[in-house]
This record gives sequence, C-alpha cells and structure tokens, in this order.
Amino acid sequence: MVFIANDRETYQSRSYDTIRAVAQQAEKDGFDSIWLPDHFLYRNPGEPTRGIWECWTMLAALAEATHRVEIGTLVTCNSFRNPAILAKMATTVDEVSHGRLILGIGAGWNEPEYQALGLPFDHRVGRLEEALQIIKPLLRDGHVDFSGQYYQARNCEIAPRGPRPEGPPLMVGCEQKSPRMLKLTAKYADLWNTGYMGKPETIAEPFAKIEDACRKTGRDPKTLGVTAFIGLWFPDLQTKKPKFFDNPLTGSTEEIAAAMRGYAELNVQHIMFQCEPYVPQAIRRLTEALRLYRRTA
Repeated sequence: MVFIANDRETYQSRSYDTIRAVAQQAEKDGFDSIWLPDHFLYRNPGEPTRGIWECWTMLAALAEATHRVEIGTLVTCNSFRNPAILAKMATTVDEVSHGRLILGIGAGWNEPEYQALGLPFDHRVGRLEEALQIIKPLLRDGHVDFSGQYYQARNCEIAPRGPRPEGPPLMVGCEQKSPRMLKLTAKYADLWNTGYMGKPETIAEPFAKIEDACRKTGRDPKTLGVTAFIGLWFPDLQTKKPKFFDNPLTGSTEEIAAAMRGYAELNVQHIMFQCEPYVPQAIRRLTEALRLYRRTA
C-alpha cells in the first residue's frame, strides 16, 4: 500500500517541514511508499496560479528524511529535463535513499507549464520514446550511445553507479487510451502505472489492454509489474465529486480494506491513493483501512 505526500489543491501552501512530517508519519503508520508529482504550476482560466515545489529536490530531501519506504515520482515529466541528466539524477537519489527509488516517467500533459517554461509541447510521445532509449540503458548498464531527432547522448556514462547493479526500477505512467504509449511501456518499462482507478474491477479493462500491448511487442505480460493510481473520495467530507475522478473508490474503512485485498489478489504491485478531500480525517481513515488490511491479509 502506498501514500502520496501531496495534493493538488493545497500543496503550494505546505512547507517542506509539513511534507516531511507527513512522509515520516506515513512510514511510521506502515505505508510502503511515498510518491510525488512532477509539476511546476497549475493554471486555470480566471483563477490564480497555483505553484508546487520542484519534485526532484523534494524527493532527495525525503530520501534522507525516511528510512524504509520506497520513494518515487508519479510521474516525472520527460520534457522537463534532458533524459541523460534525469538518469543521473535518479541514480543519485537512489544512492541517497540506499536503493529505494522508483523512477516513474510520462510524456507530460499540462500545457501551461510548457508555455511558462519555454519548453516544446509538440511530439511529446516521440520525445519520450527517444528518452527511454537513453534512460533505460543508462540505468541498467551505465552506458549509452544514442543520437535521435530530439536527444543525443554520445558515449554517455553514469559514474559512479548507484547502490543497485541494475539501477532503480523504471515505471511508465500512461492512460489505457493510448496504444502508442502502451507499446512503449511494454517495450521499456519494469512497471506500468494507470489511473484514476476505483474498485478493483475498474482495472480489468486496463489490464487487458496492457497485456495485449505486451503480446504485440513479444513480451510476457507477467514480466511487467502493474501499479494503480486510485482516486479515494470521502463524500461525507466533500459532497462534490472531484472533476478528475470518473469512478472513485468510496466506502467505509472495511470497504477500503477490502479493495486493497482485491488489488493484491490481482497481483497489482503498488496502489497509490489520492485522497479527496486531503484533510486529517481522510488520512486517518485510509490509515485505519491499511491496518485492517494488514490484520486480515
């Protein structure tokens, strides 16, 4: 089970000390991993800009502040950083965390960030495809020689190597609606992330699509780990359903624990929760559900 030390609405008002305390409490409460999104700002017409701390700086700090939980990006935006430099960053954070990093990466989607940062918004999947051809061998072998349309990494090496000979796991996050992204995931990833999921049965269709992508690329689907990003909504704490939750998980502590068991029975390796609303009562209920799941697993 996993915990996200972030929420979209109030993140900009939270200090690092607050985020560190959340992460340390999550570790103490028995959660298995902590995930941070990779964004710089959110902008909606007619609303003030909402900022967010830089992901990798914060992740490195949490790597030092925690001891047991895995840490990861959900997911880092490929277009924000040169892929060879990103591989170096990931290896370094893996070193700081003593081998607890999962590198989650995606093609990106939030166009206002690209405009604000002066980054190209075109051919995002094509850029990710080239980036994966750089990142994957650098993490696994420590060396790559690549020249593409968007990126070059000539005779590039990662030295020193991190704490794990094979490097940190590579997770690709993408929607099931993108056949091209599913194909890239099947070809390069150790883990696949999909969201927003609800009850365990909501992952049946995504499962079928990623398994089909694996078969089409000649990969055994059993060799690709699956992870699920779950929208967890507490209607009694927030009456209006969040607009980005199509089919959220709701229910009592017992029902949330049962959903955890359901995902485990489907061999989903990680489930990530985004609580709405992100308030202490919601976090307590999620923690109680986790404890119940542990007792009955």
